[in-house]
Amino acid sequence: MSQQIQEELDVDAFTLGLVGPDQEWAGTVADGGTVRTHTPPACWGPMVTPEFRGGHEVTRPIRVENAEPGDALVVHIKDVEVTSVATSTGSMDEREEAFGDDPFIDHECPECGTAWPDSVVEGTGEDAIRCAECGANASSFGFEYGYTVAFDEDRTVGVTVGRDGADMLAENADEAMALPDKSRQHPILLYGPDEMPGALGRLQPFVGNIGTTPAEEYPDSHNAGDFGQFLIGASHDWGLPDEEALESRTDGHLDSNDVRAGATLVCPVRVEGAGLYVGDLHANQGDGELSLHTTDVSGRTELEVEVIKDLDLDGPLLLPNEADLPHIAKPYTDAEREAGAAVAEEYDVDELADAAPIQVIGSGATINDATENAFDRAGTLLDMTEGEVRGRCTFTGGVEIARLPGVVQLSMLAPMAKLEAVGLADTVRAQYDL
Repeated sequence: MSQQIQEELDVDAFTLGLVGPDQEWAGTVADGGTVRTHTPPACWGPMVTPEFRGGHEVTRPIRVENAEPGDALVVHIKDVEVTSVATSTGSMDEREEAFGDDPFIDHECPECGTAWPDSVVEGTGEDAIRCAECGANASSFGFEYGYTVAFDEDRTVGVTVGRDGADMLAENADEAMALPDKSRQHPILLYGPDEMPGALGRLQPFVGNIGTTPAEEYPDSHNAGDFGQFLIGASHDWGLPDEEALESRTDGHLDSNDVRAGATLVCPVRVEGAGLYVGDLHANQGDGELSLHTTDVSGRTELEVEVIKDLDLDGPLLLPNEADLPHIAKPYTDAEREAGAAVAEEYDVDELADAAPIQVIGSGATINDATENAFDRAGTLLDMTEGEVRGRCTFTGGVEIARLPGVVQLSMLAPMAKLEAVGLADTVRAQYDL
């Protein structure tokens, strides 16, 4: 189906927790155009809303002019703005009677057995979300340890509140979370958790789930090599036979706190039009997302997109802000180049290779598996042996944990000749003003 190509596209429609080639398009943006979104929170809100088929509420896919399978989509993150004034989060407790194989996906009412039941809200607290058919508590999740965070007006800090503050926010949950009009989740502020009051935290918003549509349908929270493990052998509609079946993923669910304003993401294109989608904004998060959840918020993004033809990626690449790179993976200074040239001359090195930073995303069942996946992806992209990848990442980079149990960012200063050969050099130069 052809759609009008827009230089600027505002997206205000969301999926019910799925990403894949059968989802309805949000619209078509020009190659070189701008996308703006206002997305609802992911994770906790969709998790406790039994209608959802995945753990997030992301935008419908966005078609990008000129994007075809085998290309890459460059996404420049120009702005990320938090619109919620508070959120609740923590570590989760599963209610086994309310799901089948997977509490994020396979919802059923524990009393009447309705699959993905419509639900209504009655009051506040962890029993507030009720099956519309029979009135039973239909949510799959509660808090094992939970807290509520209120933000300052400028969204620079958050403070965990006590019982009175949590109750006040629970009574005004929709408004406080600034849910977009077309959102279909119940706001997690309804639960009103109040542990850990009086903690002060710094905010630095980022996008937790952003990428391109996979070739096969996935629950949006499971479009990654770690969460995707829960699909293997599952009996629900999105169950997969084995690890090999996960290779159609695009690793949009990154939860990397470096995917923030100023960063650039380079994504594989698996379907015609790329199918960019956005969601799961977080107000802040430490490396690793150690509770498996953090401060989910509604928020606005502004993105600029462009297509690189014939750059066939196995998974995403991240070009973070220079400040977010490991020290040894930052672009060389003039003084460093001068000192290096002197050493090269002293030891008869014919040429001091030019290089620039990239991060290869890897995902897998564990951190070690994710790192091996990143080694494989980097070697394929840059035509290097695993030994050379390991060597360059040790000497000029490193590995960072985006999310436990298995998403990593593998940094290296990649030879510019290699980046030229695959068509990435101009994008990297632009990102780091080289």
